[in-house]
Amino acid sequence: MTCNKSKIVLLLLAASGCLATLNMRAQVPAAQGPQTVDPASYVIGPEDMLAINVWKEAEVSRTVQVRPDGKVSLPLVGEIQAAGLQPLQLQKQIAEKLQSYLANPEVTVIVQEVRSKKFNVIGEVQRPGAYSLSNATTVLDALALAGGFKDFAKQSKIYVLRIQPDGSRSRLPFNYKKVVKGRDLRENVPLQNGDTIVVP
Repeated sequence: MTCNKSKIVLLLLAASGCLATLNMRAQVPAAQGPQTVDPASYVIGPEDMLAINVWKEAEVSRTVQVRPDGKVSLPLVGEIQAAGLQPLQLQKQIAEKLQSYLANPEVTVIVQEVRSKKFNVIGEVQRPGAYSLSNATTVLDALALAGGFKDFAKQSKIYVLRIQPDGSRSRLPFNYKKVVKGRDLRENVPLQNGDTIVVP
């Protein structure tokens, strides 16, 4: 009888340990699905993957990667600068170049994959690594993408390393426990290209 009670106690302890781990991981909201960029505001960069479609012109339509020099190549169009433009601006320029060959070309440019803008999450998170910065993303959003915290993460000691224009690095504190309670919300800053979130 004593043996059976011991087994029951052990099972209860194991279950409570699993629940504690699950609760720890659930403190950060679940990450949402893949983000789409705003064609009116996103600025294309080198290495981004673009789907360029010309209506009823399959031979001209294709998926291309922006080269390191910021250009892409298309049939009839040749080389055209893409980096530094918004998708709507680029599709307008492509349509203008195609007017010499096609009547009223209808062009759409979709950013299929953001590769030019990234941020990093390192330390005590479930999925550390580099992530695409496709839309406005805050520190809290980034922690959700990284799967939440590991068991011993110091949630009040998180910080963002940011590279300044002069090459120096600044350190922006982020106290998760306060932010989720509605305090110090200014610490939940929008991320910039090249930011690194450190979870000690």
